[in-house]
Amino acid sequence: MNGADTASGADGFYEVVHGRRDVRTGFLPDEPVDDAALRRVLEAAHAAPSVGFSQPWDFVVVRDRATRERVAALVAAQRAAFAASLPRARAAAFGALKVEAVLDTPVNVVVTSDPTRGGRHVLGRYGRPEMAAHSTASAVQNLWLAARAEGLGVGWVSFFDDAGLRALADLLGLPAHVEVVAYLCVGHVREFAPEPELASAGWARRRPLRWAVHQERYGDRALPGEVAMTLLDETVAAIRPAEAAAEAEARDRLDRMTKPRGSLGRVEDLAVRLAGIAGQCPPPVPEPAAVAVFAGDHGVHAQGVTPWPQEVTAQMVGNFLAGGAVVNAFARQLGAEVQVVDVGVAAPLDPVPGLLPRRVAAGTADMTAGPALTRDQARRAVEAGIEVARDLVAAGNRCLVTGDMGIANTTAAAALICAVTGADPAEATGRGTGIDDETLVRKTDVVRQALALHSPEPADGLGLLAAFGGLEHAGIAGFVLGAAALRVPVLLDGVNAGAAALVASVLAPDAVAACVAGHCSAEPGHRIAMAHLGLEPLLDLGMRLGEGTGALLSLPVVQGAARALADVATFDAAGVADKDA
Repeated sequence: MNGADTASGADGFYEVVHGRRDVRTGFLPDEPVDDAALRRVLEAAHAAPSVGFSQPWDFVVVRDRATRERVAALVAAQRAAFAASLPRARAAAFGALKVEAVLDTPVNVVVTSDPTRGGRHVLGRYGRPEMAAHSTASAVQNLWLAARAEGLGVGWVSFFDDAGLRALADLLGLPAHVEVVAYLCVGHVREFAPEPELASAGWARRRPLRWAVHQERYGDRALPGEVAMTLLDETVAAIRPAEAAAEAEARDRLDRMTKPRGSLGRVEDLAVRLAGIAGQCPPPVPEPAAVAVFAGDHGVHAQGVTPWPQEVTAQMVGNFLAGGAVVNAFARQLGAEVQVVDVGVAAPLDPVPGLLPRRVAAGTADMTAGPALTRDQARRAVEAGIEVARDLVAAGNRCLVTGDMGIANTTAAAALICAVTGADPAEATGRGTGIDDETLVRKTDVVRQALALHSPEPADGLGLLAAFGGLEHAGIAGFVLGAAALRVPVLLDGVNAGAAALVASVLAPDAVAACVAGHCSAEPGHRIAMAHLGLEPLLDLGMRLGEGTGALLSLPVVQGAARALADVATFDAAGVADKDA
């Protein structure tokens, strides 16, 4: 084969790879799949690489309509269960999605894995028995690519819980030791979509390759041939100011909408801000929304700044995950998702759904005795926040909401606010969880001691976090940076979010453009932080709970501002006379 042939073959291969789709719609159910073509596709699947060459896969070809109807019924039940588990906004979006094509395709192929095949001495499976299923996944991918080369669409049906898989196995007569790896719907399609259906539907985004390639060590990202960057540096470099042209377009549209000019007050300013964040007018309605509750413990707790025991941090994390906290109640009311991020809880936490294990340390050190964190720990916690923002946006969320949990974290927040703004601790230190006068005096003195001990450079964001903590503040700062880099609005909650946003503004001044102050906390330091950032909170309800509660209550206002900009008619479009016409 000469060089031209090689290049041509490579081009064809990459065209097939990039054109591969998980197809759920547009099948031609009455057009049969040719037996010869299906055999070629299965041969390609069977040629997949196998760890230890055990080839643990088998293929069950299902054409019988009655069998497929029973499978479709299983999937429908699983779909309903999944929909019931979703926040309201996600459930509404899910209702418009087609997730399977069991009856829309003339043939289904079930790919199974036999982890016992080859006996006890399969090379590569001695220490990793799960490699049988991993090898089978490579056969699935070969099948998918070969089908695309044949002009056939393939849809992967993944809506089976354990009970559903057992029912499917019984339906297909699978032996007990054989597991289902993939249920695939195969058929001819009218056309292949230019992008994945879940992306075009707005359900999720494809993660850029740059996010997934690390050079030498995890965290230093770069494509081959580029200089590796830390995630923090890469994110900061991607942040840009608000888009002035989109803001101007939004102001013009607001003035032409069928209402008196300026009659929506600050909601109009918010609409302009959202257009500037998105870089387009009208901006996407910020829905679905997700609140990330960053949790961490604080060594300064030892100084008696709060009567609450440190164990409450882990206990409240459990409460969040069980759905019993105020943030959960507000999120359910508003159709938002709650994710809890362990960046530094002192107590070990068991893995459960909804908990993101991103622990950098088991809490901070006492900031009155030395630095709360090392500089590397501060950076890692910031990068954990960036990753959470990226993942939530890639999952389809169009608005991010900050939340926090950490006994004694308002002490660290007050120190951060004073260090950045120059405020006096007596003005910035509040009662947090409701401490008495004596404890407030002690808390204020602790903040003053920490500031005197460290005197960090106000322009050194990581230095500020290293001096005072906390890990949840660092995580929220990264969360803000990640949202700003992706041009997604981030709703700030109370004083801890305000302190974290100050640090984010030190690391990347333009990140403030992506921030919306959800509410004004009763903590005095919050007003100082918001004034320094130039942000005016949308609500003032005298709240000081944290968790993301105040920011969540502002979510309908934010969504309403975007919705009005998108949906309200202009005078000329509606045929309504404008008094200034």
